[in-house]
Amino acid sequence: MTPGSPTVLVTVALPPHTTLHGAQQRFGLADAEVDRQYGLVSVDPSQQLYALLVTEEAAERIRGMPGFHGPYANPRIEPFGPFSSDAEEHSSDAEERNGE
Repeated sequence: MTPGSPTVLVTVALPPHTTLHGAQQRFGLADAEVDRQYGLVSVDPSQQLYALLVTEEAAERIRGMPGFHGPYANPRIEPFGPFSSDAEEHSSDAEERNGE
């Protein structure tokens, strides 16, 4: 997968213990269309659901195939604003209240 290429999260129904390679074969996904570092993540073992991170184009191509769900947004998770040591201050306040 090309670094920085837009990706979406999809869920797929697969037999238990399926590998990433098996998922790619089942849905006809090339290595360049799948985030191999993300891998194949078991989301709900009882429903045999797995998550994949794929290119937007790949998701559109396999949309409608049996066992495919999504695509879902995959927003970047990062801090909101500068680091704050509020947690340290709150823990010292709690220690003072508890007589520690």
